[in-house]
Amino acid sequence: MNKNGKIYVVGIGPGKKGDMTFRAYEAMEKSDVIVGYKTYTDLVKEYYPDKEIVSSSMMKEVDRCTDVLKMAKDGKNVALISSGDAGVYGMAGIMLEIADDKIEVEVIPGVTATNAAAAITGAPVMHDYVTISLSNLLTDWELIKKRLELAAQGDFVVSIYNPKSRGRVTQIEEAQKIMLKYKPKMTPVAIVRNARRENEEYVVTTLEEMTKHEIDMLTIVIIGNSNTYVKNGKIITPRGYSKKYEY
Repeated sequence: MNKNGKIYVVGIGPGKKGDMTFRAYEAMEKSDVIVGYKTYTDLVKEYYPDKEIVSSSMMKEVDRCTDVLKMAKDGKNVALISSGDAGVYGMAGIMLEIADDKIEVEVIPGVTATNAAAAITGAPVMHDYVTISLSNLLTDWELIKKRLELAAQGDFVVSIYNPKSRGRVTQIEEAQKIMLKYKPKMTPVAIVRNARRENEEYVVTTLEEMTKHEIDMLTIVIIGNSNTYVKNGKIITPRGYSKKYEY
C-alpha cells in the first residue's frame, strides 16, 4: 500500500512569482501535482515546467477537491491552488470539509486581491475593513445587500469582490446606492483591474462616479470610510496616529 501523500492548499497571490510568498512557491516545488482552475494554473505553469498540472473549469470546485484527495491517497503530494489567499474565497474551506483525518492538509496563505489592489492605490485599508463578494451564485442577494448596508452603516472601508459579470450587471449599481445612503458622494474609491498581473489598470475616483468606469470580474473596488482621503494621487485611510502623536 502506498503511503498517503500531503495536500497543500496554496494561495498563489496575484500569480506573479515576485508577488508569491516563498512558502507558496516552496509548497508547489515539493508537490508531485499542481491542481487548480485553469486561469490559475496558467499563471504558474511556466515556473514548474516539469510538474504534472491538472486544470479544470469554474464550478468544478467540489470535483477538484475530490480528485485531489484521491491523488493524495494514492501517495502523491498535491498543491491545490487558488489565486490570492486560499482561505479568502478560495479552495481551503472545501478541501478541509472533504478531507479525512488520514490525509495531512496544510493551508498556505497568499496575498489577497484586496491587499494587492490596496498596495497599488496607496493605503486605503489601513483601518477596519470588510470584504464582500457581489456574486450571488452561492449567497442570496438579499443577504449580500444586508451585509453592504451594515458595512456602510458601520463606516467600514469596503472591498468588493466579483463586482460585475456578463450576467450580473446591476449589483454594483445597487451596491453604490446602498453606500451612498451612508457615505459622502466624494468618498474616495479605488478601482483596480488585473491587480499585479499583466494589463494591470487602476483609477482613483469617487463613490458618486465609480460606476462610470470599467468594472468586471477581474476588478476589485475599494470604497473608503469617512476619513479616507487622496494625497498625491494615492488613497489613504488614516489609522489615527495624528490624534495620538505629533509628527
